[in-house]
Amino acid sequence: MAKRIIQRLFPNRHAVQEHKALRFLGRWLHDPSLWHMNRRSVAGAFAVGLFMAFVPFPAQMVGAALLAVAFRVNLAISVALVWLTNPLTIPPMFYFAYLVGNWLLGVPAHHPTNFHLSAAWFQNEFSHIWQPLLLGSFVVGSSLALAGYFGIRLFWRLYVIRRWQQRLRRHHQDDASH
Repeated sequence: MAKRIIQRLFPNRHAVQEHKALRFLGRWLHDPSLWHMNRRSVAGAFAVGLFMAFVPFPAQMVGAALLAVAFRVNLAISVALVWLTNPLTIPPMFYFAYLVGNWLLGVPAHHPTNFHLSAAWFQNEFSHIWQPLLLGSFVVGSSLALAGYFGIRLFWRLYVIRRWQQRLRRHHQDDASH
């Protein structure tokens, strides 16, 4: 299953707990729930990671880690899912969130003119887009978090059922061959 692959790709619990930069988190990193790969922990991690991926501010990984600790879900998956937002995906993701926010607020989208990448241009334009962007990001992030949570729980359940059915079939085949 993907569980074994994920466990190999992510750093192990002890390496993270002993990392010099993370020692200040002390006992919080020793909670076994942060490292378990079970249905509850992985589904919660998907919810945290997908929600934080749509937070339009820096330090999404820190936020995901803090929420993972607070909700006692898998830390590595929560933080890894934040990387859905990267330089290639940020523009379409946040533009979509902005459009959703405009739709919810019932206001037309602001289309900036005379684009030139500078702090002054961004500051001027941000004053026009911040409300729909934040509302849209919250709604889209929350929706994806719920969909991810229930989707993973359903996928995990179906996987377990399929494995049980395979075991039963093998067991019946073994009994028939004897």
